[in-house]
Amino acid sequence: MQTLSATHIFKLGQAWGKLFKKKAFARGSEIGLILSSLLIGIAAGCAVSGMSWISRALHSLVYGIEMGEWLSASQIENKLLVLCGPIAGGILLGIFLYILAQRRRRPIVDPIEANALYGGRISLTDSIIVAVQNLISNGFGASVGLEAGYTQLSAGLASKLGSKLKLRREDMRILVGCGAAGAISAAFNAPLTGSFYAFELIIGTYSMVALAPVVISAIVSTFVARSFSGDSFLIEVGEIGTITPADYVPAIALGAICAGVGILLMQGVAFIEETARKSSLPPYVRPALGGIIVGLLAMITPQVLSAGHGALHINLDSNAPVQILIGLFLLKSVASAVSIGSGFRGGLFFASLFMGALVGKIFSVPADFITTGSLTPTVLSVVGMSALAVAIIGGPLTMTFLALEITADFPITALVLAAVITSSFVVRNMFGYSFATWRFHLRGESIRSAHDVGWIRNLTVDKLMRSDVKCAKVDSGLSEFRETFPLGSAKRVILLDAEDKYAGMIPVPDIYADEAESTRPRTELKDFIQFQNDFLLPSMNAKQAVEIFDQAHAEALPVINNLIDRKVIGQLSEAHVLRRYSEELDRQRREAVGEM
Repeated sequence: MQTLSATHIFKLGQAWGKLFKKKAFARGSEIGLILSSLLIGIAAGCAVSGMSWISRALHSLVYGIEMGEWLSASQIENKLLVLCGPIAGGILLGIFLYILAQRRRRPIVDPIEANALYGGRISLTDSIIVAVQNLISNGFGASVGLEAGYTQLSAGLASKLGSKLKLRREDMRILVGCGAAGAISAAFNAPLTGSFYAFELIIGTYSMVALAPVVISAIVSTFVARSFSGDSFLIEVGEIGTITPADYVPAIALGAICAGVGILLMQGVAFIEETARKSSLPPYVRPALGGIIVGLLAMITPQVLSAGHGALHINLDSNAPVQILIGLFLLKSVASAVSIGSGFRGGLFFASLFMGALVGKIFSVPADFITTGSLTPTVLSVVGMSALAVAIIGGPLTMTFLALEITADFPITALVLAAVITSSFVVRNMFGYSFATWRFHLRGESIRSAHDVGWIRNLTVDKLMRSDVKCAKVDSGLSEFRETFPLGSAKRVILLDAEDKYAGMIPVPDIYADEAESTRPRTELKDFIQFQNDFLLPSMNAKQAVEIFDQAHAEALPVINNLIDRKVIGQLSEAHVLRRYSEELDRQRREAVGEM
């Protein structure tokens, strides 16, 4: 098969670049979106291949291994080198973080957050920064994978293309999903895995409009990465017997165990991060200290270094005693938690696969007593790696298809499906978060997936309110009020105190109805005041406003500038909020199914 050269890719990009100068074509046509995804697939394949090559080059430079060797599978005689590698990486990353802190204050947005809150808009500069941090971390041996850098950079390139083409919000979100799909597909030589990674974790939903672009990007990026590196991530499971219904019992039990392990790992990372934050150590010092711990663990075994590709294959093929496997699992868990918690940049995607494989192999010892003999340690390792990855990363179908594509075995995939469903169910009900969304929670964000909730946050009270409000002083007399606001002049009037702070609201018809119907009419304006403690703030979104309307049983409420000054800046009715909210919901639905 003829491979793509860099020249071919460049010429192809130039030709399509001329076509995309007609931005209306890309914005208004599904074909334009598909062609955009093809470009993104090429870019993602190149980005993954380039980052992978740089990482291996750093491993070779720092640890003196061959370019073709996996760091975690290498025999490094110089233990001082093993200790100093992660420390040097921590120092270099610390310098990078210090310079970055002086120049950039805003937080970096990742693809899930971008699609959930910002309509798929990601800064390409920030994405490059994340990729560089990830390369420093992984390249010097920190126990993190490159998948976070792959997806960030590829999604950033996709978002940049979408911005240039001025695409709609939903199309931007799809393109970001295409970038992530291409990154994961190229990393694992697994287009189905990459596609469902995009649907489950980056876009947050499946739609017919997104299907073709995402799958095309995944397939193209796989071919591009294969052209450059030729690497493939495959696991030989050997001959297995017939899978019986009884074999699903240990698979389900392993799924539940992996869920518990995943929860402990996520809480361990959070504990280390919280401890580091509470300490007096500045952020740029923490990676070096984390590097010391990782280096000390690597002196015991270099299998804890980097993501663990080589170590995974070593342990799948070995017959090591269970005590060794337990020890290696604990070392890798601590190394990964310390790496992330101390500030090294990266993800736990492959690390979770490696640790899950170890859990599966450890579980194979007691599983021998409850299986028919079909579930070999290698099979249970595949089940364990998928189940633990689901617990930490999320995406049950993503990890199921990963098992299918790396084993090409359908009976094993059925066992994996049972395990990942169990793992996902346990984590969702006992913990509620994946690793990415748990970190959002720790930062104060409420999102739990990439579902688009940004439009709700953008539909704020200050954008919906009317600023032409009728106001009166609370100490005004009734006759003065009736003279100023005759019947029919306004539905409601907002009252202000002597300091012009909000004091309540009066329905104008109530003033005249009381005068006409009551035998003992009320004599002071304050007798008619309603909603003294009910109001809206300009930063509230439509959903929050509707909840306040429900609690207050009000048809309209004033908008005040803040809780201290309480200056009235507008007024908003419940009917208007509900109408605009419904219109936006309908617009989102139509965009999702391609009706716009």
